[in-house]
Parts: sequence; structure tokens; C-alpha cells
Amino acid sequence: MLRRSLLTLPALAAAPAWAQGAELGTAARPLRVGVTQGVHAQTFEKVRDVLARGGFITRAVEFGDFIQPNAALQAGDLDANAYQHLPFLEAQKAQRGYDFVPVGRTVLTLMGVFSRKHRDLAALPNGARVAIPNDPTNGGRALLLLAQAGVFRLRPGADHRATIADIAENPKRIRIVELEAATIVRALDDVDAGAITGNYAVPAGLNPLRDALARENEQSVYTCLVVVRRANENAPWAQRLAAGYRDPEVKAWVETTFGGAVISGG
Repeated sequence: MLRRSLLTLPALAAAPAWAQGAELGTAARPLRVGVTQGVHAQTFEKVRDVLARGGFITRAVEFGDFIQPNAALQAGDLDANAYQHLPFLEAQKAQRGYDFVPVGRTVLTLMGVFSRKHRDLAALPNGARVAIPNDPTNGGRALLLLAQAGVFRLRPGADHRATIADIAENPKRIRIVELEAATIVRALDDVDAGAITGNYAVPAGLNPLRDALARENEQSVYTCLVVVRRANENAPWAQRLAAGYRDPEVKAWVETTFGGAVISGG
């Protein structure tokens, strides 16, 4: 569901007639950027402030799930979004026919496996319940992480597209519970462990570097992107937005604010 944050709902409609001729990125026609709540919304606020000093005006539209920011971009309710990694983007394009392109990198929110019941994944009991995201790419990402941690083995050649059917060896008969990514933090009391991306873990007080029983390394392919419609790939405003994430002040802020649990990819 679409949520209000820095931009009020009436502003989601097409720009009013008096602003139609205004340049994007101005007070008359702010650039509308979709983000998901948590890390991406927080990081964008810093980018927004840095860009505003140069007279480039942006507004955030915050969402509570991974699907709606792309739907809103397709509908023209957004000019760009900044929340998804390349495997997720490619899956969305294949499933929904979006003609979107990345124009820059934002941050990597490390995925970690967390538990409120166990201190080591090796201690998972037979039949343990482990939650993973139910969207295809983050689900596959979680399965890879769990396999790398020795929880089970996947078939040879399995990648981020892996599904539960790709589990080849599961001596402890681990039961995978697929949940909406945003709900796994709240479900930790009800499962033995859960794979959670940093954008949901960090706001809940979980640091992948400090608290995770297993986590991705810093060379992950899941760095998130600034995404626009293909027709806007070379638009000056798109390049300016992407450059905001590369600003040294933004990079330093990400490192300080998230303590290494989120890595600047700009």
C-alpha cells in the first residue's frame, strides 16, 4: 500500500497545469522518487538535502512493499525509484513487462540470518522453521545465504533464482517458511531463524554485522539502484539524482549512520 511520507497524496497525481512546463527538479515541479521505508527512505532524505543545496528539488514517496514503487513508476506517478537491486529489477521486468533501466547505484543493505532462539545456525534443531522473503529474488538470495552457512545444500548451479525445490540435501529437515519480507522481523519469535535484509533489520535494531548468525559479504550483487523509465535514461535530472548518491557527504553519512550494516554503493 502507498504510504505518505515527505510527499502528500494529492501531489502523486500528474503535475498541475501551471507546473507542466516547469523543469523537473525545481520547486514548481519537484522530482518524485519512490523509496521503501527504513534504510532507503533515510538515505534518500540525506541525498535530498545534499541536492537541495545546489537548487535541485526532490520529494520522496514512501512505500511499504517492494511491488508498488515499480507500479507507480510505470504509471507515471513517480519519476524514479531507489530501492531495488538488479536481480529484483530483472525479475520484475520479465514478469510485468516494465521498460526500466538503472542509472546509478545507491546502497547495499546486507542480508543476515537472525534468531531470537539460537546463537549458532549449527544449533538449529531437526525440523527447525526458518523464514525467508516470499519474493522470488530475495527468496533465492536467502536460500543461497543459508546454503553458504551450511544449513542445507542446494543443487549444483543454483543461483539467486533458487527456490525451495532446489534444496538437494536437508539432513535436519529444515522447514522453510516464506513470508512477506517486511514481516519477518516481527515473526522472529515464532520461527527458529529468519533471513532479513538490512532495510528491515536496521530499523528493528538488528545489525547484520553484529547480530546476524550469517550474513552476505560486501561483494554482493544486491547493491540497490536508481531506476527510471528507459526514455529518461539520459535525462540530466536522472544523472543528477544518481550523482547525489555518489556525493562524499552521503557516503560518509551512510557509514556513520548504519555502522557498516549498510554500505554505500554510489
